Amino acid sequence: MTGKGAVVINWLNDLYKLQKQEPAKNAEPALVNAIFRMYDRFKRLGLTERLGQQDMSLDIADAYVHGRNAMIEAGVGIGKSFAYLIPGLLINQLSRQPVIIATSSIQLSEQIHKDLRFIGSRLGFSMVRSVVGKGMGQYACRYRAADLFPSGESGSPLTVMAERILNAEINERADLKGGVSDALWSNVCVTDCKFEHCHYKHTCAFYDMRAKINAGPGEMDIIIVNQDLLIRDLIKKKEGTKGLITERPALIIIDEAHNLEAKVRDAQTIEFTFRGISRVLEDAMQLLYKQSADRSLMKSFQFVRRCAKELFRQIEADLLHTAKQDTDRIKVSEITGVPLEQAVQILQEFRLSLSVLTSRHEREIDNTFEAVNGMIDLFQVLAGTEGNYLLWASQPRGEATVSICPKGISQFLKYSLFSGKTSVILTSATLSQSGDTLEKQYAYLSRSLGYRGEYMERQASPFDYDNHTMMYIAKDVPYYNHNNREAYLEAAYKELLRLCNVTDGRTLVLFFGQRGYEVHSQKAERREAEVGAAYAAGRLVPGRGDR
Repeated sequence: MTGKGAVVINWLNDLYKLQKQEPAKNAEPALVNAIFRMYDRFKRLGLTERLGQQDMSLDIADAYVHGRNAMIEAGVGIGKSFAYLIPGLLINQLSRQPVIIATSSIQLSEQIHKDLRFIGSRLGFSMVRSVVGKGMGQYACRYRAADLFPSGESGSPLTVMAERILNAEINERADLKGGVSDALWSNVCVTDCKFEHCHYKHTCAFYDMRAKINAGPGEMDIIIVNQDLLIRDLIKKKEGTKGLITERPALIIIDEAHNLEAKVRDAQTIEFTFRGISRVLEDAMQLLYKQSADRSLMKSFQFVRRCAKELFRQIEADLLHTAKQDTDRIKVSEITGVPLEQAVQILQEFRLSLSVLTSRHEREIDNTFEAVNGMIDLFQVLAGTEGNYLLWASQPRGEATVSICPKGISQFLKYSLFSGKTSVILTSATLSQSGDTLEKQYAYLSRSLGYRGEYMERQASPFDYDNHTMMYIAKDVPYYNHNNREAYLEAAYKELLRLCNVTDGRTLVLFFGQRGYEVHSQKAERREAEVGAAYAAGRLVPGRGDR
């Protein structure tokens, strides 16, 4: 190889050799020098450096070298992804350990993966091994498709999709370019994976992804996941079960970190139904009985199941008298006549027995162990012996459901994320508030996340928001309540159409709830003629936050 590419590759190799010889002595100057040289080549490679980009890269390098965490607000438009991908690639080159990048959505994960390919190839990283990890519901399941294909109605959308999955034309939901409804996709996506025991594991995109994100040092360079998957990994490791993501990353970068608090709270919210509890108890009994053949287990399991049945009977009565609609969340009344503390003791014995089980069904044991842990928390909250949780009841699918959620998530993140040996970088366009010091500017997020680390200078957006931003407040949309729901949605829809026409269709609409999104989408489809020329070139394009 000759020319610019050879020069870049040569000094990258020199950087790696230098680090191998005297890592502690040369890490900082070698890494900083490499970043400067990267940005020096931007113009020659047809790239444009943006204000604040290089400073952010240097801040990340400094945090890594000194083993500290860093919180960096990076304004919209500075090229944040390049700013952390460049030091991320170099740190991987130095350490030979994977770098984890966690984002708030699948769309952003995929965009970062494209950016990684682009910037990596331009700057001489010709062999970047990377993976995008998504939730299991985004992957097609050949095991489920095989069950559907022979028995399905010939030529139906479901049968056609099942056949395409079996023919390896569809591996992920994203492979369906025209999109697919949730109802249809739910029949063929991965739900309860058999992992090593599945006949289709060698051709399964989900199984392959899970293996790659759990790769060891030297096996993977950049691992891109959504925040939900990272949080799930932290929870599993905290519970003492096997994690989902590599154990020894060189660096963790969390983009859109302003979403992290809500993501952690959602991940730690556990829903319980009587059917779900019964299923967990059956799974635990089968695992323990196979190991010990102890017939007395049945009596203990039946006791806990009776307790669960009675407490859900009382919760159903609460819902019947209090809830006005299925989505209402209600306060759970005091549970009476149920020996919850005795049930907790039995569940704790089950947990201990599961923790020492040895079996080739390691994943099933870990999942059941986690579920039993959740049941212990629920019973303790209901018994009044655990006060650090919020508790409510609802019936979202016509089934009585009890939910618990920790009141604060700061302690969890403080010890599971920010107190480890791996440096963590938090970044987003909106991390701070007003204040005369960096500590005050980042104070709210630091408290809510339990953050420990350095506060870096805010990298301002190049956009002139002060002179080019307007706020529009609608006058004719009524306040929402249960009684005027339809009138509210209709008024909001008309306001949306008016704004679309005013902006010639250049309108991004964000919905706070799935129901509002669905209603407006349906109205737009039914009355497309009313939208006029503003939407003629592009109809209302649905986007999902969980994709």
